[in-house]
Amino acid sequence: MSEKKNQNDFKRKTATIETTATPQKNQEHTNEREKQNQQIKKRMKKIKHKIAIISGKGGVGKSTVAANLAMAFATRGYEKRVGVLDADITGPCIPKILGVRDKKLQAGPPGLFPAVGPFGIKVASMDYLLPTDESPVIWRGPLKMRLIQQFLSDIVWGDLDFLFIDLPPGTGDEPLSIMQLLPEMDGVVIVTIPSEVSQIVVKKAVTFSRKLKIPIIGILENMSGFVCPHCREQTEIFQKGGGEKIAKDLVVPFLGKIPIDPKICQDSDKGTPFIIKHPNSVASKVFMNMVKKIEVFLLKHNQNEIVESVKQ
Repeated sequence: MSEKKNQNDFKRKTATIETTATPQKNQEHTNEREKQNQQIKKRMKKIKHKIAIISGKGGVGKSTVAANLAMAFATRGYEKRVGVLDADITGPCIPKILGVRDKKLQAGPPGLFPAVGPFGIKVASMDYLLPTDESPVIWRGPLKMRLIQQFLSDIVWGDLDFLFIDLPPGTGDEPLSIMQLLPEMDGVVIVTIPSEVSQIVVKKAVTFSRKLKIPIIGILENMSGFVCPHCREQTEIFQKGGGEKIAKDLVVPFLGKIPIDPKICQDSDKGTPFIIKHPNSVASKVFMNMVKKIEVFLLKHNQNEIVESVKQ
């Protein structure tokens, strides 16, 4: 009964919003926000690194990248030390990709405990709060902001080495909310595809990150060519080299190219992380190489912070 009450309280807080403002209510909201921000700081102190996965536009495979990147870290010495926050409020799909849709958020006195997936990966998503697959989330910005605050303040992540945050495409409410609530974000990984259209939008994502002073870990080119499994001929379906070119033009690190592989889609639909089932594939090797590049980036970033603190 207590668990059900806590879950209902969480849903009630995120699904309601005051429509009448009074000085008293405004003060109550201010006090609530301050309390919530303190709780967020307390929760986030237990997480060493926070990394956002963003994209300028939809349809580039960002969530698939986020899920498999998290899994790559979990299998590389960070088992039970990785979490994924699915911050795509209207289109949550991380639980499906990681095969944890049958799990749920567990409520307790400290807050809500995330679902636990393969290799101890912790997952929180709007998907767990929707009654059916057909239920849409028809919310304006303030409600999305409130839910993100709730996820950050109420979810008991515990001690983690990495929290990957899968953000919806664009530079709207959710990405802005996350960046403002987590100013100590270690960096962002920007996902794109080789096409020129995607390149144009990537520039906005880079500018967005720089304006908010969030370090850019690098650009990853997804859907980079298709190799026929029969004749081994490679076809550049979405042109060639767009991600690498834009990274060079904008002086941003390039993290690699992930080719189009039908098995990635098949495994995502089955809820089986691709890199676990096909560890020797070209795509899996790119993910594992990304882990090394991100580790190096974080090491240099931490060293620079230490140097800056000594100068001050």
